[in-house]
Amino acid sequence: MITLKSPREIEQMKTSGRILASIHEQLREKIVPGITTNQINVFVHQQIEAAGATAAQIGFEGYEFATCISVNEEICHGFPSEYVLKSGDVVKVDFCVDYKGAISDSCWTYAVGEISPEHQALMEVTKEALMKGIEQAQVGNRVGDIGYAIQSFAEEKGYGVVRDFIAHGIGPTIHEEPFFPHFGLPGKGIRLKEGMTITIEPMITTGTWRMKMDPNGWTARTIDGSYCAQYEHSIAITKEGPVIMTLQKEETSSSLNVFEK
Repeated sequence: MITLKSPREIEQMKTSGRILASIHEQLREKIVPGITTNQINVFVHQQIEAAGATAAQIGFEGYEFATCISVNEEICHGFPSEYVLKSGDVVKVDFCVDYKGAISDSCWTYAVGEISPEHQALMEVTKEALMKGIEQAQVGNRVGDIGYAIQSFAEEKGYGVVRDFIAHGIGPTIHEEPFFPHFGLPGKGIRLKEGMTITIEPMITTGTWRMKMDPNGWTARTIDGSYCAQYEHSIAITKEGPVIMTLQKEETSSSLNVFEK
């Protein structure tokens, strides 16, 4: 069942989203060669608790960590570990914040030290693909419009769009309806309504979109070893347009009329 959020509930989710976004802003300086992915996880967990919130991922379907941290060819759901990040790595940090029952969710991709032009382009295309999807998150549009905008943009530039992990509704639980892919046909799927709150989180690769699972049952990686980037925002559907509830400082888009307020 899809739940439509009241203006009060959306305001609560925006507060949660501001906490989450501020932590991602801090990670810009924190993620450097020599840090382990577990140290990043500990830092994020500490910052969530310092804000009076809780790490919503801990305990979700048995997951043990405050974050998912996925490096290079890992697509998503990577476990924090003692892996030491090195210059050239591309790392995705994904986590959820629960602030007084309001949940927000956002993933960001970080370049570690100096990365290759190929992987810098991957990051830029993935971020732009996210924004193309958000542009379509309008009352009256359908979820297929979001998926088509992402897929057509990324594939035209020669990238793979991961099929196996999807966007979803959010709040008051981490995952709720509607569930929809980051590919598809315009005009298809569930129609977007005012009060829906969703995530959009494309995972884009330099090679194939096909994946394989690690023995841990959580971590997915590309089957050809190609690198993957992911960006994710939590969005509220309003009559004025999409509101990004996890917007970071200095993040702008001239194509969107409404941001986090």
